Amino acid sequence: MKTSRKEITRLLFDTLWGKYIERVSYAKKYSDLVIKKGGKIVFDHIAFRTLNSHTGEQPEGIRAIKHILNFLDYKPVSEYNFSKKKLKAFHFEHPDELFPKIFVSQLEVSKLPGWAQTAINKTVKNTPYLLSDRSIGLLRSLEENGDLPVEAAEYLIKDLVQYFRRPWNIPQKDDVLKINDVTQYGAWVLLHGNSVNHFAAYINYQNVKEWPDLETTCKGLANSGIPMKEEIEGERGSKLRQSATQAVKEEVKVKTDGGIEKITWTSAYLELTERNHFTENGTTKLFTGFLGAQATHLFDMTQTHDN
Repeated sequence: MKTSRKEITRLLFDTLWGKYIERVSYAKKYSDLVIKKGGKIVFDHIAFRTLNSHTGEQPEGIRAIKHILNFLDYKPVSEYNFSKKKLKAFHFEHPDELFPKIFVSQLEVSKLPGWAQTAINKTVKNTPYLLSDRSIGLLRSLEENGDLPVEAAEYLIKDLVQYFRRPWNIPQKDDVLKINDVTQYGAWVLLHGNSVNHFAAYINYQNVKEWPDLETTCKGLANSGIPMKEEIEGERGSKLRQSATQAVKEEVKVKTDGGIEKITWTSAYLELTERNHFTENGTTKLFTGFLGAQATHLFDMTQTHDN
């Protein structure tokens, strides 16, 4: 028996989703509500954050995620620049349009103040590479043959899942707090590393009768007690509309002069995406990309005012 590359990719995302809803209670509640109403959970995209810095044995920046996507039949489609936030991003797509897009961003560490560069670089410079040699071999075999024996596929999925966490040592508390004043994105990545930043539910395929669009979904979630972003990004009927739950908070470890302590910090959130058709050169098609202004606002969902 063999497991195809497509099935391995699907199982990887399903496993990451299972771990994500353990951390993000709002996503778990959304999932429960949609299923209870007879709907479906379909992902529009999954987002990751990275640091464009020397990260030891792990590829730097976007390459930390891209080099894995290369083996899973994903291709880069569009590039985005967020100069005010010192961020760059790419989104990747799978040949199957119902597979989630992958949105990977990176902080341009070299554009930060010198002290912030030093603090980040010293934290991540000795990062180990979290995938085993066996997994690298299996990924190459998967790329070449398109499938793996079932047992090998199970091993690979398990190893890939553990890659999506913080790979470097516990950061210094003072570094996190100071960097947060300059770039909350940078503080978040120091604390959470390769962890999923967010899943985005695809409203178009939700199939909940009383929640036919983004407005009704956001209102329904708010009425169910889920704290929501106040605004919807994008006008009604526009090619891309997005909103989100607030980010959950969790205790994370940091280093101090006295040892290790825990502080409360923003973790992840659930995004909601509605896509519409648009006309270009006389052809009507579904918009599959992202819009810079919307993404800029959604980056701020992990901002914390408590630290």
